[in-house]
Amino acid sequence: MPNRTIRDIVAHQKILAAPGSTTVREAAIRMAEHKVGAVLIMESGRLVGIFTERDLLNRVVAKRLDPDAAKLADVMSGDPRTIQADKPLAHALVMMDEGGYRHLPVTDGGQVIGMVSARDALGCELLEFESEMQRREHLTEIML
Repeated sequence: MPNRTIRDIVAHQKILAAPGSTTVREAAIRMAEHKVGAVLIMESGRLVGIFTERDLLNRVVAKRLDPDAAKLADVMSGDPRTIQADKPLAHALVMMDEGGYRHLPVTDGGQVIGMVSARDALGCELLEFESEMQRREHLTEIML
């Protein structure tokens, strides 16, 4: 599973990106709609930052900032590390572990083509686990 290439993982992804002028609330709403934990901050086609759920918690909520006024440019993690699309997933996992983050923008020829997350490492196993949990919940409801 960790031998899959990053390109395989992000092959059908749609990039969730926003300019730095986007408010935190707007970004959080879009992240929730797309069911992702991070948004890439792009300016003039160039990656300048990343805003994650962790940033929302630590840089906005914990500091009592107004999410309707705070701009992504002010609370994002700037100049994020990236990984080339031809690298194996295992390489991304090592980078995430060493850097202490869970999202890694993916580039190909200098262009951002997607984002890999720690959750991607679970892939099929995660889907199987979620399916099993739903099955158990259903059985519990039947038995009550």
